[in-house]
Amino acid sequence: MKTDPSVLDHIVKAYDIRGTTPDQMNDDVAFALGIAFADFVSAPLILVARDMRVTGESLAASFAKGVISRGVDVIDLGLASTDLVYFAAGSLNAPGAMFTASHNPAEYNGIKFCLSGARPVGIDTGLAVVRDAAKQVLAGITPAPAAKVGTVTKRDMLDAFADHVVSFIDVDALDPMKVVADTANGMGGLIVPIVFDRLPMMELEVMYPELDGSFPNHPADPIQPANQRDLQARVISGSFNIGLAFDGDADRVFVVDELGRGLSGSTTTAILAAAVLRKNPGATVLYNLICSKSVPEVIRENGGVPVRTKVGHSNIKQVMAETGAVFGGEHSAHYYFLDNYRADSGIIATMLMLQELSRANMPLSEFRKPFERYEASGEINTSVSDANVVMKAIAEHFSQFPQDWIDGLTVDCGDWWFNLRPSNTEPLLRLNLEASTRDECDTHVAEVLSLVTSI
Repeated sequence: MKTDPSVLDHIVKAYDIRGTTPDQMNDDVAFALGIAFADFVSAPLILVARDMRVTGESLAASFAKGVISRGVDVIDLGLASTDLVYFAAGSLNAPGAMFTASHNPAEYNGIKFCLSGARPVGIDTGLAVVRDAAKQVLAGITPAPAAKVGTVTKRDMLDAFADHVVSFIDVDALDPMKVVADTANGMGGLIVPIVFDRLPMMELEVMYPELDGSFPNHPADPIQPANQRDLQARVISGSFNIGLAFDGDADRVFVVDELGRGLSGSTTTAILAAAVLRKNPGATVLYNLICSKSVPEVIRENGGVPVRTKVGHSNIKQVMAETGAVFGGEHSAHYYFLDNYRADSGIIATMLMLQELSRANMPLSEFRKPFERYEASGEINTSVSDANVVMKAIAEHFSQFPQDWIDGLTVDCGDWWFNLRPSNTEPLLRLNLEASTRDECDTHVAEVLSLVTSI
């Protein structure tokens, strides 16, 4: 093989192999990872799926070739959303590999792994082992051949997944609504219509439904406000009750109210937490440490036990297993459900939002208000030469206030707080800050950024 094994040191992130360009994530790498993952999981079969990216079909086929070379069978799920793969891994009790670069640009691709039962694979729970084994294969050191090559079988699980999704709600209790979904030429274009076919009271319009990995309309990255503008305009012009923005692999969803205003991931987390706690009184609910302070407040007010976690799905899934939590939410719009094998799902979150909006019997613009209590900065990235040096200096500057280092530096200044986290892949510090008012938020953002750039 011609690929330099060291490429794997650059493309393995904390919990997946993603955001990689064709010169890195190529067929050689996919084949090597297929061998390494098959040997690591020691399972009789592995699920393989892909999103609509141009390189997905070839990479998935090369990965499957590596898997079957180890005598392990492959179930090819074909085109799928990431949450469909998690459902398949849970319902079939098999490990899975989803070829996707999620919200990243068209030229990128990567893999999200999971173990049987949709359990996560993090850098400390197997991903480093897979990486190192794949490096050996790329270096020409291959394990002894299997006695018998495995097989590849195609399987369509779209209908089973859609049935699973709608099982989270009482369909008959939903009010008729006009819903518009911007799937950004991503996998939501496949998943969303099939699920909504089971909701006859809903009038659905899908924007950019064609599966097109070149993303001809706008990037499939709805956390960026610019990528929600088409949806917001359509919600208003079409008098829709709710708008939905899915990312490229459709495991995340952002919500837009009938006035065209987006809800933050924190607001949606709080709404979903209240919904889940209604059915699970006294249960534990997780939220990551950049969520609004309103989230733990809402959890407590609804009789739940809030538990704060690091950012990232492998962290949240692990803590869910440890605590027995029924739900977890991230500010980035990942929402995790115990009854979904502790995995995140944008379309399941959508079902619960429709349920809650029906139950509230008021416009979403009014319903959201009690869940929004503070003003947030959004994530602000700053280039720094040494993130650790900067964070330590900031910690010293704010040493009179309570702090923790659960995930980067979090400082609680009473009526405002902030978190600084280093990027895994770039020389950046990510600032998230929240305060009681917009003016206070802007003032404190300027204060913290001035310190960051002066060090």
